[in-house]
Amino acid sequence: MLGDGIYEVIPFYGGKPFLLQEHLDRLLYSLREVEMKPTTICWEDVIKAAIAQTGLLQEGGAVYIQVSRGAAPRTHFFPEQAEPTVLCYAYPLQLAGFEHKRAKVLALEDKRWHRCDIKSTSLMANVLANNEAHRNGYQEALLYRGSIFTEGTHTSVFFVKQGRVFTHPQGPHILPGITRMEVIAICKELGINIEEKPICLDDLSTIDEVFLTGTTTQVLAVDQIDHKKNVVFQRADIGPITQKIQEAFKQRLSLI
Repeated sequence: MLGDGIYEVIPFYGGKPFLLQEHLDRLLYSLREVEMKPTTICWEDVIKAAIAQTGLLQEGGAVYIQVSRGAAPRTHFFPEQAEPTVLCYAYPLQLAGFEHKRAKVLALEDKRWHRCDIKSTSLMANVLANNEAHRNGYQEALLYRGSIFTEGTHTSVFFVKQGRVFTHPQGPHILPGITRMEVIAICKELGINIEEKPICLDDLSTIDEVFLTGTTTQVLAVDQIDHKKNVVFQRADIGPITQKIQEAFKQRLSLI
């Protein structure tokens, strides 16, 4: 009733989970941060069973996990006896072809709380921003605090300037994206200079490429950013750095 829960989304390709341990580590991190009791569940077995029961062993999709604090009378403090309630299910998802897509996004003020590193089910601020974007024909809302871009409502964001890649530093104002971390590793492997350094609204006039990452978004090029009815970034094609990262990401998927 109070949104007191943690969730995780794990993609799978051909029925095989991708970056499973990294996703489970993030789930356990969030549970610890909100002082939720650890469960004795073998997550790997539950995830595999969810995929199998849905008949998606040869398909692509995602597994959704949600852990709430448990059933108890409504109070504004943790109940002493409640056991965590766990929900887990798999669903099909079209994951192929991300490298051919582009997104138009809307820049909005980041009105969320100060612990965005916790993957909490309390997502009202994210939902309101994303709904505003979708209502006006955008695929995502790109959030900023002050003038500094943090992330999207359900994605991480990367900027490319003169061959160098920039993304907001890890910390309480962004989710530690699993795909984000994988893209940072890809950049280092490819010899692409990457810096965890914030980009501001005023910097967009000097930016060459923008792309989003996420569990189900994968690596998605941005072709336009609007802010207060003004176009502040635009690119007619997918940039060369974005293309290199997309190709390397696809190669990782082929190895699972």
